Amino acid sequence: MKRVSEWLKEQKKLIIVAVLIVALIIIVFLFFGGENSSSAGTAKTAEELRLTALLERMDGVGDADVMITEDEGGIAGVVVVCDGADRIMVRNDILNAVSTALNINKNIIAIYSM
Repeated sequence: MKRVSEWLKEQKKLIIVAVLIVALIIIVFLFFGGENSSSAGTAKTAEELRLTALLERMDGVGDADVMITEDEGGIAGVVVVCDGADRIMVRNDILNAVSTALNINKNIIAIYSM
């Protein structure tokens, strides 16, 4: 027991630093880590929300979800997942609407059925 007491006295500064680091980690986790981390980076942009609303108003399209990916040069791709996309005419209408609304080529648009 005496050896432990002496070691603690010798390592006092190290122990204080370690306790402070652990406290800092806990504080950071409480302020920033308490949120659902699975939703991080998945906030919908205004453009995605507008396009989703547009698609959901189209005849034959039910619930829709849109994800737009971008790179330095602009839009890199668009994924649309919606009810009704299993019908070819609805899929074609979605393709035309997304291409026109975003002024992008149709080959970077992927459409899937829910």
